[in-house]
Amino acid sequence: MTLRLEDATFLDDIAQGPKGGRAFWLRTQDGTRIRLGLWPDGPKGTIIMFPGRTEYIEKYGRITQEMAMRGFGMAAIDWRGQGLADRPAHNRDMGHVTSFDEYRQDVAAVRDALEQINPPKPWFLIGHSMGGAIGLRALHDGFPVTSAVFSAPMWGIRLSLPAKIGAHLLSYLSAPLGLDKSYAPSTGPSRAMEFEGNPLTHDREQFDYMWGQTRHYPDLALGGPSIRWLLSALSEAKLLMDMPAPAQSAVTYLGSKEGIVRADRIKTRMANWAGGRLEIIEGGKHEILFEAAQMRAPMLDGIADWFSDHA
Repeated sequence: MTLRLEDATFLDDIAQGPKGGRAFWLRTQDGTRIRLGLWPDGPKGTIIMFPGRTEYIEKYGRITQEMAMRGFGMAAIDWRGQGLADRPAHNRDMGHVTSFDEYRQDVAAVRDALEQINPPKPWFLIGHSMGGAIGLRALHDGFPVTSAVFSAPMWGIRLSLPAKIGAHLLSYLSAPLGLDKSYAPSTGPSRAMEFEGNPLTHDREQFDYMWGQTRHYPDLALGGPSIRWLLSALSEAKLLMDMPAPAQSAVTYLGSKEGIVRADRIKTRMANWAGGRLEIIEGGKHEILFEAAQMRAPMLDGIADWFSDHA
């Protein structure tokens, strides 16, 4: 069956990507509307970007420009519950799913759309943070890419000991107490982050680029996750760690100052991935694709070389 592609809003004024970007609305199996963004074709193939939690297509405009200069076209996704995709009916500012399997529906819709649009092959995957968890699952599900890159993938979430104990208790009590759709502890509605002491990047200009987008278009902003999202994320990360590595080759980039996802899980996963490699970015924080130029440029060169060598 041919998928019906409907033109979607594309915020080119904040993306700072290559000319000719466009977007489409897609419908998942359960009827959720998500968004797929595409930039012009590249002679070396197409990179499919799986963004992290809170993120959206236009955030990756600059990365798309960088990869276009290296010969690659690019696509990106608004997952359900974020960006301009459908948001939770009970609270559009809350990141919420009942199960991470819902994101598999998003991936299936994106795959169908890409097969219809047919951007240049080979296809490659970059998965950042939450998108790294969704991306690893997608590889197991047969997503048609020849190789993958992960950036600070969410194969575990850093929690303090009290938070770990709390998460364990919530796994038993949240549903009976009707707390599934409440904000996870220590989170809440969206608010601006201060640059000083932020866990994302050392680069002030890149930081302002990211936060300036949501100031310009507040509908892109997203607050904290729900308790159900958190429990589902922890469960999915454990399941992924218990599975063998996929057949595709992969390189993972991890900042030495990572403070959001579990570095130990990443190191364990990559140590047991035949054809896999781990690259530590000295001094890098969580948003290593938006880090200072001396970290970012070699990483982008490395991604381009990896995809070229594993096409």
